[in-house]
Amino acid sequence: MEWTIWAGFAAGLLISTLTAPVGVSGAVFLLPVQLSVLGVPSPAITPTNLLFNVVAGPGALWRYRRDGALRGTLARRLVTWTLPGVLIGAAIRVFALPGPGVFRLLVAAFLLPLGSWLCWRTLRPATRRPDTAEPSPLTLAVIALTVGVVGGIYGIGGGSLLGPVLAARGLPMARIAPATLAATFTTSVAGAAAYAVLATASSGPVAPDWGLGLACGAGGLIGGYLGARLQPHLPETALRLLLGTLAAALGALYAAQALA
Repeated sequence: MEWTIWAGFAAGLLISTLTAPVGVSGAVFLLPVQLSVLGVPSPAITPTNLLFNVVAGPGALWRYRRDGALRGTLARRLVTWTLPGVLIGAAIRVFALPGPGVFRLLVAAFLLPLGSWLCWRTLRPATRRPDTAEPSPLTLAVIALTVGVVGGIYGIGGGSLLGPVLAARGLPMARIAPATLAATFTTSVAGAAAYAVLATASSGPVAPDWGLGLACGAGGLIGGYLGARLQPHLPETALRLLLGTLAAALGALYAAQALA
């Protein structure tokens, strides 16, 4: 339907503008819109979300690359370890978690603690000087691989998990955002391709909704560029608190729906 295309474009534009400054593609918040408003079936909603990441990602990345923010090893290490994780997650999503009830519980289990953690870290008074060093290569590998699996199941690419973990260590958002968005984009390309292949072995709606995914992605492409450009001018604390509150509220909503 034509209204769903325009609604998807508007949702992608708004969400990406708000989330790109903190290194999140916006798919984590676009998923509930697709599930409850746009009526994308499960599990096709996950590859549709990955398609959104693929189309929307270059907007913010181009802006960050232009500003020189993609230099360094952090982005390369995240990409290296999230990539195999997202392939594992895609297989789990198709063959082990196809039911909408289980999927809602998964959404709630992910969003509720994530949102609470974001709010807690934002409001908690600093008691010591934050450690601004990157995690060790082994620690970063374990975190990135785990996040990749969750991202493959959930269709988010993993940036919305990696960002809070790295931010909790005190790393500046100027380093976190470009690296996590690079990992999200790369793993989303791999995840979308994996779902396209897995669709040939499944009788359910596993392939993405191409029209809606492209429309959401087009909005996200513009919104991501705007968000990356606005990052230096946005109050970081208020934005993190907003994201945490929204994530926790959405998690609570889906927990109630799944348990009803």
